[in-house]
Amino acid sequence: MIKQPHELELMAQSGALLAQVFDVLNRMPLEGKSTLEINNFVERLIVDELHARPASKGQYDFPYVLNASIDDVVCHGMPSAEDVLRNGQIVNLDITLEKNGFIADSSTTYLVGDVPYPARRLVRATYEAMWKGIAAVRPGARLGDIGHAIARYAREQGYTVVKEYCGHGIGREMHEDPQILHYGHAGTGLELKEGMVFTIEPMLNQGKAAIRAEPDVWPVYTRDGKLSAQFEHTVAVTRKGVRVLTLRPEEVPLCAVVCR
Repeated sequence: MIKQPHELELMAQSGALLAQVFDVLNRMPLEGKSTLEINNFVERLIVDELHARPASKGQYDFPYVLNASIDDVVCHGMPSAEDVLRNGQIVNLDITLEKNGFIADSSTTYLVGDVPYPARRLVRATYEAMWKGIAAVRPGARLGDIGHAIARYAREQGYTVVKEYCGHGIGREMHEDPQILHYGHAGTGLELKEGMVFTIEPMLNQGKAAIRAEPDVWPVYTRDGKLSAQFEHTVAVTRKGVRVLTLRPEEVPLCAVVCR
């Protein structure tokens, strides 16, 4: 669970490479592209240009390098040639990358073309909720502090938090202890210690929190058909606060305020 300094630096290298992937996607027009086309592009980028491994491919027999969750898909959207992104949609791209034995995990919900204000507001609030959770990370804090900060902000903005899925420890394995709930009570749960590494990845719904899912079948949908958004970063507990291992260039000023 606790990563040593040399392990943290290797994880930071994986995180920096994954940030490069999102930096490329940030500049790519997504409208008119299929989610399978995006998947194949990301695979080539990770393997051929970054000389790393797409950690999701082959995990639990998953055949793709990313999840692509459109509109009312909460998570685990499967890339498909038939799912061509259209103007006005939102899509979460969730990507993992392994380099030198260590895995980084991150996701972003993208706006496709001209997106209506209610959807843009949900996406912005979800991003801000993730950062509320990140800001709660420091030695001596509790896991409940993270979930409390996220859920309180989501509630203030008029959204609900999906409870069935959570963040997770990460390192040599994609899913390690502890589980990071995106709801909870401040001052409760496992105490955070320097060297812990985990993901914070809240999923916020426009309507009710309830989901529609079948056992062992992807993807997962909102039950009421309303929109869902998600953002994710891999973070490490430092001596004084938090380090975002998957930080992207445009986020550096924000992290300078939040990260200690």
